[in-house]
Amino acid sequence: MAKNLSDIEIIKHSGQKAKFSIEKLKASLRKSDADEALVSEIANNVRDELYQGISTKEIYNRAFSLLKKKKKGYASKYKLKKAIYELGPTGFPFEKFVGAILFYSGYEVKTGQILQGKCVTHEVDVVAHKNGQCLVAECKFHSDEGRNCDVKVPLYIHSRYRDILNYYGDRNNGEIPNEGWVVTNTRFTEDAIKYGNCVGLHLLSWDLPKDNGIKDHIDRLGLYPVTVSTLLTQREKQFLLSRDVVLCKQLIDDHFYLDHLGISEKRKERILGEIELLCKNS
Repeated sequence: MAKNLSDIEIIKHSGQKAKFSIEKLKASLRKSDADEALVSEIANNVRDELYQGISTKEIYNRAFSLLKKKKKGYASKYKLKKAIYELGPTGFPFEKFVGAILFYSGYEVKTGQILQGKCVTHEVDVVAHKNGQCLVAECKFHSDEGRNCDVKVPLYIHSRYRDILNYYGDRNNGEIPNEGWVVTNTRFTEDAIKYGNCVGLHLLSWDLPKDNGIKDHIDRLGLYPVTVSTLLTQREKQFLLSRDVVLCKQLIDDHFYLDHLGISEKRKERILGEIELLCKNS
């Protein structure tokens, strides 16, 4: 048991050291919708098992395990951030997921589009239209939790966006893209944010913009990825992703997707019960 929490250093995903904060742990547990009594109970259990140099991954795994024993719905929501990283290893499921966020926000959405630029053609991950607005979004997926999206990404994407704008502006026909987006499942570096703000790119990450990041869209719209399930195996999740099934909502709306997994009716009911509870509480 840790005798003095202020002396405990933990190792973050980036490899950096930081002081352990039980308040930060409690704040992350509250996002699972667990009540204060359970939050305190789990935080205290994790605190008692701390040791010098413990990784944030080990702390997360222990808290997740304790939540899972209490209620799978809590555990599913707690693992949301990790579930986004599990949308890999390719970036295609993440593109579909971003497209789904925009679709359920009222946009007409197409993914994997080819747009003509003034100089060259460009493959654009997501093109979305709503109320005369036309946005083009580039999605940058990283499976490494310690890797942030640096300034080179918005620099590169902005140059492509400008080439597309120059083509449409010269011809003045069709719907002219009027908003460029960069979306990542990680975080943007400070320079990336500064550059994006300076040139007018819309940056969307896990927690950016404040109160309107990816996690906020998911909670608000109930758009949990299938990877959030604690009952589906990794093989089953990859099977669903390979067939463009990225949302728990898709499984709820069309149960036949689970039939292709060759699982028993009893297990199918448990999986649906877990994800229905999760989406219902959003």
